[in-house]
This record gives sequence, structure tokens and C-alpha cells, in this order.
Amino acid sequence: MDLHRLAHSLPALAVGAALIVGCGGSSHAAPPAASQSGQASPAAPGSDVRTIKIHNFAFSPSPVSVDPGRVVVMNADGVAHTVTADDGHSFDSGSIDSGSSSSITVTKPGRYAYHCEIHPNMHGTLVVR
Repeated sequence: MDLHRLAHSLPALAVGAALIVGCGGSSHAAPPAASQSGQASPAAPGSDVRTIKIHNFAFSPSPVSVDPGRVVVMNADGVAHTVTADDGHSFDSGSIDSGSSSSITVTKPGRYAYHCEIHPNMHGTLVVR
């Protein structure tokens, strides 16, 4: 591609990149032991990131053991789900649309039972070391 064509393509590329970056979900205020965001972001180098996958109305793996930090939640089902702590305050991913990801951040060691607010028959366990 010559420089003239490249110069004319740059504005279109910038708009496309801005649209992709701006498509994140909403964020929520974080409780003391955890926080959540509408879209997962890259992990910091050396961080322990584990992934909970939602597929066929089930959380996998469960239980999942992690060091304190971020846990990515990937929804591979055809409907929205949540990852909500049974205690009502430790974490809540909010609604995760089909094909989307979110994350929760857990800071306090312990065993956390969780469920899907939309589908209460879905249950899992998160163990923070």
C-alpha cells in the first residue's frame, strides 16, 4: 500500500478501533471483598487469573480454587447469566450476555458459594486461597 492510500485509511482505522474499545459493559461499585466489571480486561503480568466458563446452564470448573485476584467469567450459553455470591455481598458479576465475558475480583480468602440470579438452579463454588 502506498503512503497516499495509507494516509486516507488511518481515519477509518481509528474510528473502527474506537468503536471496538468503546463496546465495554457497565461497571458497578465494588464491595469491600470484591469488585466486578462489565467486561474482562487483560491480566497484569504474573497475576493469577482463572476462568469460570458457563456452558449448558452449568459453571465449570466448580469448585475453582484461586489466589486472591481477578476471575474471568465467560458465558458460552445462548442466554444471559450472572455469577452472584450466595452471601449477597461478596461479588456479583451483573448480567453477562451470551458470548460475553465479565470478571469478578476476590480479595479475601475463603469458600464462596455462588449462583446465577437469572437461573437459581445453577450453583458453583469459588475457593480463594
